Amino acid sequence: MTAAARTRKPADEGDAVFDRELEDLPQELRWRAWMGRIEAVLFASASPVGRKDLARVVGQGVSVEMLIEDIQAELVGRPYELAQVGHGVSGNGGWMFRTRTEFADAIKAAADLGDQSFAFTEMEMGVLCAIAYHQPIDRAGLKDIFGKEVSRDLLARLRYKDLIASGPRSPRPGAPHTFVTTETFLTTFDLQTLRDLPELDLATDGANEQARTLQV
Repeated sequence: MTAAARTRKPADEGDAVFDRELEDLPQELRWRAWMGRIEAVLFASASPVGRKDLARVVGQGVSVEMLIEDIQAELVGRPYELAQVGHGVSGNGGWMFRTRTEFADAIKAAADLGDQSFAFTEMEMGVLCAIAYHQPIDRAGLKDIFGKEVSRDLLARLRYKDLIASGPRSPRPGAPHTFVTTETFLTTFDLQTLRDLPELDLATDGANEQARTLQV
């Protein structure tokens, strides 16, 4: 009797246990099945999936990285790729499917038919970039950069898109909330970490330069 069979619950104890090991399959078919599981999980997720979560659907001790490498090899020549993304300040990250950059023009041309949730006004982009470069920053700090108050509604829209979140309290009187960027921000702008942000030209106006550094 295999180890998988010994650990399987009897039918009257509830649903069958998820078979991670697939010991009943030949090695080659087992590997292909694990690759399929990894692909299925990634296709079903709208955000990067970490190694810990992917390891739950394959055999114990199986290299998630090797499975992903094999999947990536099979995607050569396809309009999408399996990429490692989202290594932000939290240290979190993972893999996700995304379209290749050479197809950006085609996707943009068809954008009118799709979701416009990541369309930005010039001011939204400027505020988002200011937060990215100066985080954690509060509303008073943003006012210093733009020379005027940044509306709560604008900040709420960036929150709704999951591009910014609350940071630590500011040392200013009243300890106002600060703002920081999120893992979704990194993924949206194809950044591995915040260190990948383009360098600013300090000789130019800060707010205008920040607004030009990132393009969706």
